[in-house]
Amino acid sequence: MTIEELEALIAQGEGQQLEFKRSLAELETAVRTLAAFANTEGGTVLFGVRQSGEMVGVEASQASKEQLVNKVTSSTDPVLYPSVEFVKVNGKTVIVVTVAESENKPHLAGGRAYKRVGATTVQLRRDEYERLLLGRRASEYDRQPAERATWQDIDEDRVRWYLNRRAEKRGLEVPSTPLPNVLTGLGALVERDGQLVPTRAGVLFFGRDPQTFLPHSEVRIARFQGTTMMHFVDRADLRGTVPEVIDEAERFIRRNTRLAAKVVGFRRREVTEYPYEAVREAICNAVCHRDYTMTGSVVRVMIFDDRIEVNSPGGLPPGVTLQNIERKHVLRNTLLANFLYDIFYIEKWGAGITKMRRLMREHGLREPLLEDLGSFFAVTFYGPGDRILDLIPEEGVTDLRALGLNERQIEALRLMVNEKRVLTNRDYRELFNVGNQTAARELTKLVEKGQARQVGSGRATKYEAS
Repeated sequence: MTIEELEALIAQGEGQQLEFKRSLAELETAVRTLAAFANTEGGTVLFGVRQSGEMVGVEASQASKEQLVNKVTSSTDPVLYPSVEFVKVNGKTVIVVTVAESENKPHLAGGRAYKRVGATTVQLRRDEYERLLLGRRASEYDRQPAERATWQDIDEDRVRWYLNRRAEKRGLEVPSTPLPNVLTGLGALVERDGQLVPTRAGVLFFGRDPQTFLPHSEVRIARFQGTTMMHFVDRADLRGTVPEVIDEAERFIRRNTRLAAKVVGFRRREVTEYPYEAVREAICNAVCHRDYTMTGSVVRVMIFDDRIEVNSPGGLPPGVTLQNIERKHVLRNTLLANFLYDIFYIEKWGAGITKMRRLMREHGLREPLLEDLGSFFAVTFYGPGDRILDLIPEEGVTDLRALGLNERQIEALRLMVNEKRVLTNRDYRELFNVGNQTAARELTKLVEKGQARQVGSGRATKYEAS
């Protein structure tokens, strides 16, 4: 690390991936921080820097380096091997200790596991620790053979639907090779005991009856009366392939949420209670990124009078936090994510959260609430309640009058917009019983205000809605 790089790093201040230590006397707490970095996103500890960012320096010798490395390696399990550098600035030495995010997490420090939250090192909860332990196994879950499933359990029509849609959406050719070869290349089939059998991802995406083999892959959805789970008015346990349950969930939401309308600007304008695309994105993410090793839990979608909740078993994938969720992308079920991405059901690289937030803002609603609740991850969309009509911006007559238009001009615009009329000066005179100069002046003002446009010139001049 150069002097310039060190100075730039210090200027950032302590945060998610950086901590300052005054001296090696703080080595004990530094080890916990390094373990937290390894369990989260990686990071750097600087010895010889005060919390204020002032460089005070530390003793720099081979002995101090060995002391530091020995302390880290002897206090961590699995063992961490940090990178250690000495950087000298104006006669003062700063020790730079760096660890990367580990593929072998969780790492313990002094028998306890830690994570980084902002500029703070905190101990992992038990469920978080267990989730990290299961992380590697969970990340391979969809690639493993589905128990008891055979090639005959794959639905060829569903495979061809996927291949045709992928070709349409991604501009790829439909493969001409035999389907077993295609599915093997996709990871949907693997060899076991000399036979090709479906993987869990293969069953979930192309199976005749996926829930026969993976019953917890259904989606449980309900519309409740009021704002609690006391009484439901509609419910369903959605079964089928992953794309099918996503599509059916969206249809359920559409029939169980409101559509409002009012006349604005001379036309009927409608608004849905929620932006369906945002809620669908949350359901896609829940089905795709849930922890399928939690065989006793299903994805749940709950519709209330004031909100929609989408709950996904397993919480956030290891290494992903609420703070880094838009920039840290971990695919828990790689094959499922690839299949959904291929047919435009999800954004592969984590754009879904950003998309949901944007769509809710554009709809006039607050951004969705994201919660990592340990055993599951929750996304809550708050609706407009009784204010649903407020989602349609007020415009039209009131705004037109504010522009200084009179009743004749407003009626002329109504004819242009609703009835697709194209008016001449003569039409205007006959409609409103005004003279030539008045008609010309008022039609010209409609053009000046951007409400109409002039077509042609001279005697052939006509006016239509802009």
